[in-house]
Amino acid sequence: MQGFWKKLSAQGGSASGGKKPIMTIAPMANVTDAAFRLVLAKYGKPDVMWTEFVSTDGLTSKGKNNILIDLKFDKSERPIVAQIFGSKPENFYKTAQLLQELGFDGIDINMGCPDRNVEKQGAGAALMKNPKLAQEIIRETMRGAGKLPVSIKTRIGYNKNELSTWLPALLETEPAAIIIHARTRKEMSDVPARWEHIKDAVKIRDEAKSETLILGNGDITSYADGIKKATETGADGVMVGRGLFGNPWFFKPDFTSTIENKLLALVEHTYLFEKMLVEHKSFDIMKKHFKAYVAGFNCAKELRIKLMETKNSDEVEKIIKEFLD
Repeated sequence: MQGFWKKLSAQGGSASGGKKPIMTIAPMANVTDAAFRLVLAKYGKPDVMWTEFVSTDGLTSKGKNNILIDLKFDKSERPIVAQIFGSKPENFYKTAQLLQELGFDGIDINMGCPDRNVEKQGAGAALMKNPKLAQEIIRETMRGAGKLPVSIKTRIGYNKNELSTWLPALLETEPAAIIIHARTRKEMSDVPARWEHIKDAVKIRDEAKSETLILGNGDITSYADGIKKATETGADGVMVGRGLFGNPWFFKPDFTSTIENKLLALVEHTYLFEKMLVEHKSFDIMKKHFKAYVAGFNCAKELRIKLMETKNSDEVEKIIKEFLD
């Protein structure tokens, strides 16, 4: 095991006998961008940050400068892992070298995304149908990564649970960590995550006498829920996705947010998005967060409707201040 994963494993994680599981954020397209992560870093930092996933084909093309914005990060986010996807081993090698230069703490390979456009490239979840290519991609990434640890995010299988064959194939390459979304590709997120399979994954790892960390992902609703799921399954950590929406204090279980806390955090988040990303991304992307921040209190619906009409952060701040006053 390499880099920060070894340190985190020593501090916590069931495989090492630690007292707490490793807590990470899930890489979500147009969600876990630089602005979102800075808000998390301020209000409730996890043990590890993850970027949005970025194409290895894009990062090795002439137009790579157009997507480097997705790899922008601040030192306050460390340790931070860059997630990449693709299907050409040579591009993973080149991308890993680039990620070294950019100063990342780790590299994660997406082998679970069910997006059809991603799968058409033979990438994401499609790699579960091609274990030999998946292994070649991991090894080429490691070759280009130097001392950076390499991890994989995947699912329990494509159309059915295939952990008994898929996971050993991944473990053969000795990655630092494997993050397993407890659903198949076919299930998308349409059924409850089945955490009993994370327990199976831990058993497979242990029987293989592997040092690779196993993290579970899927339907973690709170910090306490993450602790519970990790404890029950023996996982070294958990990766949180949708539970973070509108809740930058997710990883601070002793903090109780108020309506005012949430709305002011939304204003701050919006300003950061506009400052850092609006030249590259539509302001409308920010609006997906409005529903999450503005929910569960009187007149929330009416406030959301007004916010959805905004065109910039100044308008958002004005509406929020009027509401709080």
